[in-house]
Amino acid sequence: MMDRMPVDSTPLRLLIVDDHPIVRDGLRGVFDGEEGFEVVGEAADGAQALVCAAQSRPDVILMDLRMPTMGGVEAIGRLRADQPDIRVLVLTTYDTESDVLPAIEAGATGYLLKDAPREDLIRAVRAAAAGQPVLAPTVARRLMTRVQAPTPSAGPAGEALTDRELEVLRLVASGATNRETARQLFISEATVKTHLLHAYAKLGVRDRAAAVGEAYKRGLLT
Repeated sequence: MMDRMPVDSTPLRLLIVDDHPIVRDGLRGVFDGEEGFEVVGEAADGAQALVCAAQSRPDVILMDLRMPTMGGVEAIGRLRADQPDIRVLVLTTYDTESDVLPAIEAGATGYLLKDAPREDLIRAVRAAAAGQPVLAPTVARRLMTRVQAPTPSAGPAGEALTDRELEVLRLVASGATNRETARQLFISEATVKTHLLHAYAKLGVRDRAAAVGEAYKRGLLT
């Protein structure tokens, strides 16, 4: 009879990043009780995640998106640049285009919602560790719609966004607040708000999330 192939018993090293302690506790409970996983750390925001990842060298990071200090999208981009071997699986409550597209483009391996069943989450982490893309069904549908939609380059009246308006939108898409955007561009918060209002009008939207989503949809942000 043929001998069995040896099985790698090394557990998958997991870092949990979420600004809500109760969520981190719940996720730790899921994986601490599951064979083949080791939770090597927790972080409350993207900045802490970068430090923890450098110290603990996880295989997979479960990353929330909307967090103080540094959001998930910026953290994903930095992780991909500094530690490209680490897989990042987004786990959030948001599935709008303005959340999904920046995360995927920043380098996330997968995107799940927090209402995912326990078994799906466990399978997704294993798949992410193997480099396989994982998408929640609603997220996959949104991406398909995005790919199939036309992408005009200017606003409803044919007026294109200015370079400064695009700069503001890029920072907003990365998770920057109006204050942070103003500081990075060396302008006032009032000027940031004015640029956003002009962008809203040209894109035919009413808020920043919709503006970012529409800008990605039209190919203005990449």
